[in-house]
Amino acid sequence: MHSTLSSSSAALPGTSSGAGSSGSSGSSGSPCSSGTDPSHAVPPLARVTMALTGALLAGVATSFGQAVPGLGTVSNSAGPWFVVAALLVLAAGVGRGSRGGSRTSRLWVALAMVLGVVLLELMHIGYWAATNLRGFVDTLSLTSFWVVMALPAGLLAGAVAVAVRSSDGRWRGAAAGVTAAVLIGEGVRGLLQVAATTGSTTWIVQIAVGVAVVVVGIALARTPVGRVVALGTGIVGSVAVAVVYVGIAWL
Repeated sequence: MHSTLSSSSAALPGTSSGAGSSGSSGSSGSPCSSGTDPSHAVPPLARVTMALTGALLAGVATSFGQAVPGLGTVSNSAGPWFVVAALLVLAAGVGRGSRGGSRTSRLWVALAMVLGVVLLELMHIGYWAATNLRGFVDTLSLTSFWVVMALPAGLLAGAVAVAVRSSDGRWRGAAAGVTAAVLIGEGVRGLLQVAATTGSTTWIVQIAVGVAVVVVGIALARTPVGRVVALGTGIVGSVAVAVVYVGIAWL
């Protein structure tokens, strides 16, 4: 990395109001017959702790991955880190209980976004520590480009993790579109600017994964408006990400 959304409401989401409402209506032999969501079996603090640990390990893995043939380029790309951060926020369950546009809901969304930033910064710390322990010089500074970029990227990753659980197809579509935009936009930038030295395979695969995410987002949106949001966010976002990358390279 260092080397180179409640029912029809559009408010940022929570889970559907019917989630976990089946209660004890299931058969007595069902493991969920008591109405307990198996995903809540792990205490919240434990889930958050595992997410934080996972972020550190992801940073460590990135450092070691740069030395593995075939993994060097993907280990130097930002798209996978964004996806990992969003998945870790999702696994942590922060914002899972948010509903509609209430004050509590907005607080949980904000906490998820802050967690996204924390996770990305922990990835940087893990990368920095592993790289130096391996005998290579790497510096960690508050003004480092990737450390600064982790702020908007982390906020976005946290919002995506909440939006993808929404009962509103528009927010699910937006979550898919944003994720795809990060992957596709960076992939385009890679083909335009660094493919001559890194090869084009990784960037083509990353673009293909981004397109697949848009397709899945369109399918999961389930409403015409949601599908339009997924496609539109993916296209516009991809162009915006690519333009930002290219513009930064010209500075």
